[in-house]
Amino acid sequence: MRIMAKRILLFLAVNFLVLLVVSLVLNLLNIRPYLRSQGLDYGSLLVFCGVWGMGGAFISLALSRIMAKWMLGVHVIDPQVACGTDQQLVTLVHMLAKRAGLPAMPEVGIYDSPEVNAFATGPTRSRALVAVSSGLLRRMNTPEIEGVLAHEIAHVANGDMVTMTLLQGIVNAFVMFFARVIAYAITRLGKKDDDKGMGSLFLYNMIVMGLEIVFMILGSIVIATYSRFREFRADSGGARLAGRDKMIGALRALERTVAIHDSRAEQPSIQAFKISSQQGLLRFFSTHPPLEDRIARLEQEG
Repeated sequence: MRIMAKRILLFLAVNFLVLLVVSLVLNLLNIRPYLRSQGLDYGSLLVFCGVWGMGGAFISLALSRIMAKWMLGVHVIDPQVACGTDQQLVTLVHMLAKRAGLPAMPEVGIYDSPEVNAFATGPTRSRALVAVSSGLLRRMNTPEIEGVLAHEIAHVANGDMVTMTLLQGIVNAFVMFFARVIAYAITRLGKKDDDKGMGSLFLYNMIVMGLEIVFMILGSIVIATYSRFREFRADSGGARLAGRDKMIGALRALERTVAIHDSRAEQPSIQAFKISSQQGLLRFFSTHPPLEDRIARLEQEG
């Protein structure tokens, strides 16, 4: 119940912030309503959709570290006072970050979860967070943990958080734009110029909502396809940073624990190391390739 309350509060807070920021930007750009008596103003519509689509995505990215810490209860380790397992974890992350050439050391954290998992998030390569679950620390040995951390550092080094945000923002903008253009064309079929009542406006809004759902489903396939490519690339990067055997060992360890699941780690702003892949048609919507495919790809690269 407490977790659900946090999610609702965070959802409302983020959406209020998005609404506030986007409204200010639209006012500063002097963007007027795109649906006018003369028809659609395509220029205003394009800017409107671009601001809303990209704005929401980038605000979520900017808040990603805060959201991850709050939602998952991540305890950030202070490198100055860390000892024992905490110190070993910080040392591994910093070593891999230096190998990857990151401009600044990521924050390192631990969150309480039975699931064997880790994630990286943050708005830039200089302001990243790498966190692991307590379940991962209990069930993996040091070489396997190094492989997991190398995968997450590769995500940060590749700029995957920003790239995924850009892609999501572009998809959002195109979904909004084409849904409105097509809805307007449909509602104007067979109508005279002076036939613009409340009924037409209601029909237009209903068609927009339906088209947005359809286009967002199609757009999510594009996003998931790129996400799977990104996971293969992070595996390759992790193999270069920590060694191929350690990366394969980490993936094999995940295979043994894939049934342990924690839904809190499936937030859009979190680049999770292990998310169970789907079967059948749902595989097109899976953000992660099957673990056996990831292992096979690494073995072929060797």
